[in-house]
Amino acid sequence: MDEKKRMLVEQVVGLRQRFAALEPEALRLALAGLLTEARSHKMWLARPVEDSVLHELYELMKWGPTSANSSPARIVFVRTAAGKARLVPALDAGNVAKVREAPVTAVIGYDTRFFDLLPRLFPMGDHAAHFRAHPESVEPYALRNSSLQGAWLIIAARALGLDVGPMSGFDNARLDHALFAGTTVKSNFIVNIGYGDPAAVPPRLERLAFEDVCTLI
Repeated sequence: MDEKKRMLVEQVVGLRQRFAALEPEALRLALAGLLTEARSHKMWLARPVEDSVLHELYELMKWGPTSANSSPARIVFVRTAAGKARLVPALDAGNVAKVREAPVTAVIGYDTRFFDLLPRLFPMGDHAAHFRAHPESVEPYALRNSSLQGAWLIIAARALGLDVGPMSGFDNARLDHALFAGTTVKSNFIVNIGYGDPAAVPPRLERLAFEDVCTLI
């Protein structure tokens, strides 16, 4: 094993050991902030999200895995009144106020030419050739992996102390025209980002049990 590979292995093993060594309460709190006690928000405190925080958010979420490191997601952070006005015509009526009141609305899109960057992002073989030869595989692949990246964004935002409100409820074609006209990017879903108002959070809804969802074979 060469020196660089050895150092990478030691880094991964060391991180796993540190995580396993967390006290149960520290681990519980960490998971609560990310998943078990975190909530989706519709109402927001009058507290801005600085651009520097959005940079930090991306620098964290970009390390989440995607197939062949393809990273097809493209994100527009809409944080001005003029930007929100471009979104509103594409929104369902029930989502207009949510977007207008959120400090930031992240539009998660996906680039249908993501494979042009595969020689740089995944240089182990000519994987871009597959997508050029099978164009029908591009859209489902990009949609699936940009959805995954959107999930990483949600987790990263919560890790930074932000709250999120992911949602559908918009006309993709109209949104694409407003934000991505003339590009190879299409919209996937929206995530409102800010500091949620805890007083406006309703009771938590039920989740399905293991037996409802999972099968062991």
